[in-house]
Amino acid sequence: MHPEALRKRVRQAEADGGDRPELLSSTEREEIRRLRKENFELRRANEILKSASVFFAKELDADRPK
Repeated sequence: MHPEALRKRVRQAEADGGDRPELLSSTEREEIRRLRKENFELRRANEILKSASVFFAKELDADRPK
């Protein structure tokens, strides 16, 4: 095993055990990853809804007499 890989694993084990409070634990890292993915999906859904509302607003406006 490469010494740097071993060092990273030891540091992560220390963080997970609470010995290194300045580092994120594996659970915290996973939560951040999950929240970033959820945030991306919500932003994407929001853009789709904005586009749909513009489309339908144009459709409704075209039917109104001027």
